[in-house]
Amino acid sequence: MRVKTAAKINLALDVTGKLPNGYHSLESVFQTVGLYDEVEVELTKGGIELSCEVPGEFADSDPIPCDERNIACKAAKFFFEQNGIDCGCRIHIKKGIPSQAGMGGGSTDAAAVLWCLGRMTGKSINAPEKLGADVPFFLTGGTAYVEGIGERITPIADYSGRILVIAKGKEGVSTAEAYRNIDGLEEPLHPETQKLAEAIKTAPDTAYKYFGNLFEQAVRLPEVEDIRSDMLEYRALRAVMTGSGSAVFGLFEDAAQAARCVDKLREKGYFAAVCETVPESFIII
Repeated sequence: MRVKTAAKINLALDVTGKLPNGYHSLESVFQTVGLYDEVEVELTKGGIELSCEVPGEFADSDPIPCDERNIACKAAKFFFEQNGIDCGCRIHIKKGIPSQAGMGGGSTDAAAVLWCLGRMTGKSINAPEKLGADVPFFLTGGTAYVEGIGERITPIADYSGRILVIAKGKEGVSTAEAYRNIDGLEEPLHPETQKLAEAIKTAPDTAYKYFGNLFEQAVRLPEVEDIRSDMLEYRALRAVMTGSGSAVFGLFEDAAQAARCVDKLREKGYFAAVCETVPESFIII
């Protein structure tokens, strides 16, 4: 079975506390976007094999493990063990989503493996958040209000069909370091995630006014600031870093203007693409 599996962005992302187990509690509006990896899963008699196709522009800056350390392998092992299935699979991943970008590239691959295995075997699993905080969302996709460590997902009004430019430089962000910086912030300005969720329902064309990300106050990368500046120069309605970084998304009203922005960002050596917000994670191909 072969699927395209979508990336995500955080239209808003706030950190609301630190839990006793060391994890942080979040409030966020997640949105799947039309930037995809391709994942192929084939059942075998035993063992889990993984192969990857990684574009040079990703591999040079973001090494992606293509062995048992990859979360897609862990997802398959988790699925088989939880269901008591004595078989294996071959997984092939063709990367189209940059890693260390705050876009859930690994988590969406894991979710795609779980989804494909579920479709092929008729089985399901519990507690996908044990694989990674973003995995449960990708099994739902679309537009959602997300709380806890990512496991409490409430679908909200559809926000698909919006034009985006997504861009990323060479700099990556360590999630652990980003959270340490969050913990050190004094009097941070918190994004209004609940107001955004309501605005998407009642006034979607102006909901972008509530886009925001607390991590922008904790992660200071020159490339992020440069990308945001270019997006706004090319008339993005809003430009915001996603996740703990380091990708940036800009919301545009005009596709031609978005394409011109992409050309400018690529001239500077950044990864950049035009896409749209989409209502689902998986497309069978």
